[in-house]
Amino acid sequence: MNNKKTYLIKRLKQWNKFENNRSMPWKGEKDPYRIWLSEIILQQTRVEQGWDYYQRFVTAFPTVGKLATAPEIKVYKMWEGLGYYSRCKNLISTAKQIHTQYADKFPDKYHEILALKGVGPYTAAAIASFAYNQPCAVVDGNVFRVLSRFLGIETAIDSIAGKKLFTTLAHELLDKKEPGIYNQALMDFGAVVCKPKSPGCPACPLNNKCTAYLKGLVDRLPFKEKKIGNKKRWFYYLLVEYNGKVYVRKRKAKDIWQNLYEFILYEKDKKITVTSLNNFSFAQKMLGKRKQKNIEISNSFRQKLTHQTIEGRFIKVSIDKPLDTKDYTAVLQSRLTKLPFPKCIVTYLSSGGK
Repeated sequence: MNNKKTYLIKRLKQWNKFENNRSMPWKGEKDPYRIWLSEIILQQTRVEQGWDYYQRFVTAFPTVGKLATAPEIKVYKMWEGLGYYSRCKNLISTAKQIHTQYADKFPDKYHEILALKGVGPYTAAAIASFAYNQPCAVVDGNVFRVLSRFLGIETAIDSIAGKKLFTTLAHELLDKKEPGIYNQALMDFGAVVCKPKSPGCPACPLNNKCTAYLKGLVDRLPFKEKKIGNKKRWFYYLLVEYNGKVYVRKRKAKDIWQNLYEFILYEKDKKITVTSLNNFSFAQKMLGKRKQKNIEISNSFRQKLTHQTIEGRFIKVSIDKPLDTKDYTAVLQSRLTKLPFPKCIVTYLSSGGK
């Protein structure tokens, strides 16, 4: 190992011991269940947003067995608002796997942890090192950023060669005696000092040997070669009321918001004008000859996801006869608060239908 890498390890450990005051409820946790829970919540989620969710989950489901045997609708409702609902689906699946296959005892071998649904190399390494002090290096966005900038590596982090290179480096630099502490220190440093935007370079304890800082490459590193486009979709939700009930369904397709509930959906390939919405031409097949009254059209909404944007409106209408449909179920309006919905629907309901 060269002098620069040795310096990185030494200064990082000093920073962690004397300057790192980053506080998180799961930091220093040794319970593999809680570590796993926090890591799944933090996938694609900021710490500030995930903090309350983590605390609610460990209160409602203090053990993996409690989570595995809880009604799925309750788990999804508690997850509501966090997004990336495939994480919640995997969370439930893995909890049930640990419940049946391991008798509620979290596996303690890296390869067994990695085999759990929704657990990748990073999460498996975090659990193995934090809970069991095993010499497994974590490689996440923070690690990519610190190593790329400090060592001046311009290899794309999203390329096969880049992932292999940074994984090898992370394992080479890992403190084998205290892997959990070192992993946490490296991630914390990337989160609070070597940040993606506006990093604290002038006061950084590594700046006198950081290649990116010395060569003016901080804004360019780490480098990514792939650019993913943003897909646009138009959702028009029909809230059909009859006799105090509203029609909903559970999304089952392998698409966004799987296992969440929604109202009658009309997805279009382009925007529908308010005039067209008012004459209900798009919904005549569903409503048939039923009398319609109290038509209300909401303001347009927009929900941005990682690689797509959803836009649309809610159209509320009362009818004089029940719908003849197998796809949707009529539920009491008072029960809507018990069902897990996508963020756009939660916002609509909480706004009083505006």
